[in-house]
Amino acid sequence: MADTGTRQRLQLALREARGARDTVATSALRSALAAIDNASAVPAAPAPAAGAGGPHFAGAVAGLGAGEAQRRSLTEAEAEQIVWAEVADRQAAARGYDQTGHADQAGRLRREAQVLLSVIDAAGR
Repeated sequence: MADTGTRQRLQLALREARGARDTVATSALRSALAAIDNASAVPAAPAPAAGAGGPHFAGAVAGLGAGEAQRRSLTEAEAEQIVWAEVADRQAAARGYDQTGHADQAGRLRREAQVLLSVIDAAGR
């Protein structure tokens, strides 16, 4: 899986957030990276036919990397769109928390959204 500029900026920001022990930023950045990883997953292939595979397990594969999941390469625009979606989800959830009187949770989600926006904004510089 090729790293996009957005993914690289997220990883750098995550290292900095972890070093600063910023749990809010760390949570947001890990979530965005996981969303990008999930989006790059390739749907699973159908199960192998009975009798195929190794001598000990049906459908077993052997060799270095044989069990690795395939990934597709995301474009920079796709990766950035995923981060924008993460921001929008947090902002919508924050509005919901505000409406139910949970300002502390709403504030945390807005802070997470701001962390992700700062990564996207870094691309424009």
